[in-house]
Amino acid sequence: MALDTTLITRAGDELYDAFRGNTTIAPLRERFEGIDITDAYRIQEHFMRRRYATGEAIVGKKIGVTSKAVQEMIGVFEPDFGQLTDYMEVENGGTIDLDRVIQPKAEAEIAFILKEDLVGPGITPADVLRATDHVRTCFEIVDSRITNWDIRIQDTVADNASCGKFVLGEDKVDPRDVDLTLAGLLVERDGEPVATGVGAAVQGSPLNAVAWLANTLGRLGLPFRAGEVILSGSLAPLIPVKHGDRLVAHIGGIGSCEVGFANGGALAAAKSGEAANA
Repeated sequence: MALDTTLITRAGDELYDAFRGNTTIAPLRERFEGIDITDAYRIQEHFMRRRYATGEAIVGKKIGVTSKAVQEMIGVFEPDFGQLTDYMEVENGGTIDLDRVIQPKAEAEIAFILKEDLVGPGITPADVLRATDHVRTCFEIVDSRITNWDIRIQDTVADNASCGKFVLGEDKVDPRDVDLTLAGLLVERDGEPVATGVGAAVQGSPLNAVAWLANTLGRLGLPFRAGEVILSGSLAPLIPVKHGDRLVAHIGGIGSCEVGFANGGALAAAKSGEAANA
């Protein structure tokens, strides 16, 4: 039986309060008896509606839990999706304030930037290719409002697919000029390799993942719009991050993306020093 509106609202408000307070809550599946994936998407909708009311604007979508490596790491075995907002975007080479996230992990992905609307169902990988303006290397910094990442599909879906931040590389490549299935990934932390992967890790091809999401959203009456950013899913296992880390992702034929991490006090001191030397 579906959760009633009161419980949907309560769960969405809990997630919003955790987001605003930079804290976590106990898994929803343990406290909301009978919660299913449809309920979870209704909770996500309420959670994000609260965020839009504060001025955040949708800039795209993310597909999560697409690779076996990530599925096995977090114990979720089917894809999900969440909304990307302008608040989540960090410039390439920038530094993420660890005091503004909760329990972050990094994923290296291929981002699709659309030049045409995609309205499912019935979308094929070839349709995705035609509708894509360019692809970029990107990082998604996933971040769970659920304590200790103790999640199953209902928890992560409700939590906007564990969205945190995202970073787009500057290189823009026509997807017809690169084999996205064979595109190889290397992630370095402070110059040392920490992860490798390949495009085929994402449902056989990132194109398949984007087509799946276009069709899933289409059945819900939600089209992709021209100009939106679509994060297609991690090519490698999640990478825990800590103060002082700097990650660089290289994807063959596409380019690089870079992001750093620092505690808020250290980041503020660095910015103050830069201003003093300007």
